Amino acid sequence: MENNTELVFVLQGLNDSQTNRRLFLTFALMSYLITVFINLMLITTICLEKGLHEPIYLFLCNLCFNGICGASSFYPKLLHDLLLDSYVITYTGCLTQVFVVYSYVFCDFTTLSVMAYDRYLAICRPLQYHSLMTGHKVAQLLLLSWSFSLLETLLAVIMTSQLTICSRQLHKLFCTNWEVVKLSCSNTTGNNVYGYVVMFLQLSQMGFILVSYTRLVRASLQSRSNRTKFVQTCLPHLVTLLVFTSSLLFDTLYSRYGSSSLVTLQNVLAVWFLVVPPLLNPIIYGINLRQVRYRIVHKFTRRLSLNQPEAGLRFPHRSVS
Repeated sequence: MENNTELVFVLQGLNDSQTNRRLFLTFALMSYLITVFINLMLITTICLEKGLHEPIYLFLCNLCFNGICGASSFYPKLLHDLLLDSYVITYTGCLTQVFVVYSYVFCDFTTLSVMAYDRYLAICRPLQYHSLMTGHKVAQLLLLSWSFSLLETLLAVIMTSQLTICSRQLHKLFCTNWEVVKLSCSNTTGNNVYGYVVMFLQLSQMGFILVSYTRLVRASLQSRSNRTKFVQTCLPHLVTLLVFTSSLLFDTLYSRYGSSSLVTLQNVLAVWFLVVPPLLNPIIYGINLRQVRYRIVHKFTRRLSLNQPEAGLRFPHRSVS
């Protein structure tokens, strides 16, 4: 077999849909632009407004930035393939895409875990919140979420890069670690074991979030202010978690145990966690968080009012004699 670095994989995810290539290209381009725009709008609003420099909004900023990274790991390559009608990717490019995609996935889980911890302190221990969730603590949690995610992904990519690849056909729209591992003709026991370890770590984080929420629900039932905090900050967080986890779980299970004959279903499940969460997260939080919603609406209405000429301003007409 030739050197892995010389390999070029063939992506077969869109082979059955080439007649609708222009439609997919238009939809993908619009979806990507909207995703980047609304996430950048939320990030910019939080960064420019000093009143939003609170831990929960900084963690939300990190979630939106990670969403842009996740969308950018998928859309540009898809748009390139649709535009040129060429569905191939180099071995190095494939591993790079795997690294970015999985970094996005793991960082989303760790960020949601950190946000659950922040909400637990804010609702269950409000008097100690500001002494516990300091600026230094926020920076540490953000650094931990990225470091842990990048380390998890780097180990997976290094283990995959050691395998001997014996096929070129990838039955997906983009590269995933498991799809590359399935193309190997060498022993993949270590990759399988590490895959289950990673799944256990992610499920453990989800378990931590659910335990936090059981305490949050109890605390929110005790006072009206806690119920308001729960609805405004915890409910969108819970919706985000369920959307992301369900889409990722379906794709993971279907990739390992599903039938390869249902190509359309496989493609939908494959792109769901890369398309839907980055698009929905800023919308869910932007609508539900009152302060964020107010700042965005105020900024746009102020800009519109500045662009409109004053109704009462009149210029006298001079006649030329």
